Amino acid sequence: MRARIYQHPKSAMQSGRSALHGWVLEWYQAEPKRADPLMGWIGSGDMQQQITLTFPTREEAVAYAEARKLPYDVEITHSRVVKPKAYADNFRTDRAENWTH
Repeated sequence: MRARIYQHPKSAMQSGRSALHGWVLEWYQAEPKRADPLMGWIGSGDMQQQITLTFPTREEAVAYAEARKLPYDVEITHSRVVKPKAYADNFRTDRAENWTH
């Protein structure tokens, strides 16, 4: 069973970045999900899929996986640097690029 170590991405529904500092260790899906014949609910017998561990740093998550000899993948996301803009910048006279409608 293989583990995945990653940081939660920023949700489109939030503007702050305070909850994005921790790292998450979760397991990949070991068996495919299937529909229950009686109720029609989707599920599987894979209990590891329900477990999510959180760590303050990536190194602690990797150390946890290595101490238990778990194969793992580390997904590192690159944060975007967004330059703050103001609406008034659209009407500046010293603009570097052309203004189009």
